[in-house]
Amino acid sequence: MEKSPIVKIVKKVIPAVVSIVISKTQHQLEEEIRRFLPFSGVPFGLEPPIREEIPPEMLDERGRIKIGGGSGFIISNDGLILTNRHVVVDPKAEYTVITNDGKKYSAKVLARDSINDVAILTINAKKLPTVELGNSSALELGETVIAIGTALGLFQNTVSTGVVSGLSRFITAETGLGGEIERLRGLIQTDAAINPGNSGGPLVNMGGKAVGINTAVVFGAQNIGFAIPINTAKKDLADIKKYGHLRQPSLGLRYLILNKSLQRKFNLPSDYGALIVRERPDDVAILAGGAADKAGLKEYDVVLDCDGKKITSDNTLQDIIQNKNIGDAVKLKILRKGKEMNLKATLGERQ
Repeated sequence: MEKSPIVKIVKKVIPAVVSIVISKTQHQLEEEIRRFLPFSGVPFGLEPPIREEIPPEMLDERGRIKIGGGSGFIISNDGLILTNRHVVVDPKAEYTVITNDGKKYSAKVLARDSINDVAILTINAKKLPTVELGNSSALELGETVIAIGTALGLFQNTVSTGVVSGLSRFITAETGLGGEIERLRGLIQTDAAINPGNSGGPLVNMGGKAVGINTAVVFGAQNIGFAIPINTAKKDLADIKKYGHLRQPSLGLRYLILNKSLQRKFNLPSDYGALIVRERPDDVAILAGGAADKAGLKEYDVVLDCDGKKITSDNTLQDIIQNKNIGDAVKLKILRKGKEMNLKATLGERQ
């Protein structure tokens, strides 16, 4: 009996799918617990060691405590790996990659894309199996896709199938570090099962090529998962290879999205737009020498729209800028002391 095309694709891709283990030392975890306690120290001098409460299987070979995990996939035979930023978001943690044949490698994070939830890792290895990258712009509704990963950090080689049920979706999700929130746009929606453990694994088309990076699931809703389009990751890869770091466009300013409450507080005629304002007294609202500074923007200006697109909580200034390139000129309609003005800014590089 001939095996289905899906079985053939899975056999081709799975060798390049990896598990990512997140770990910290006992000292690091104890320090973090102390920071969350409502006292300067542990109350009444009680300080039971964490290690006694951790089962042996939660400790790695070096005695570090495993605190989480995710998935990733190898895209070059010398050890480049794609995953989600939220899988490797903690700069103080250590990350171990376990390849499909059970080998373990210490991983170095080359880049964390805080806008698109993409991360690029590297391991010191050669002649590795790889996943070929496809073209996410060619995806169509109803197209069959396969999600592969290490489900919930426990079950290696977990495979689920489904279809592309939506394109260009927008969600808001927590990164898992201090309640930080990510706003993700342009996502692929699929009914293939995605969960926190296979975050970072590949979403593969029927050609066996990665068209997305599994990233999120809507809890409480059945058959709704999301993936980052692979073309978004390709741009990050190109930046790393050419510049050694990510290059993202920026206006070089800080702002708050206006609502009726802020409108009353600052006595403004508009209840929408981006109010340019510093976050703290010792901070700056406009970066000296940045795009906004060069364009003549000032603190307490309100950017009403950018290139004709109205700025709201659902369509922020960052949402618009992230689809541009460094060096692009943008037209800004602003409100200054009750009067509307038009300015032009040339986008710089995000610092």
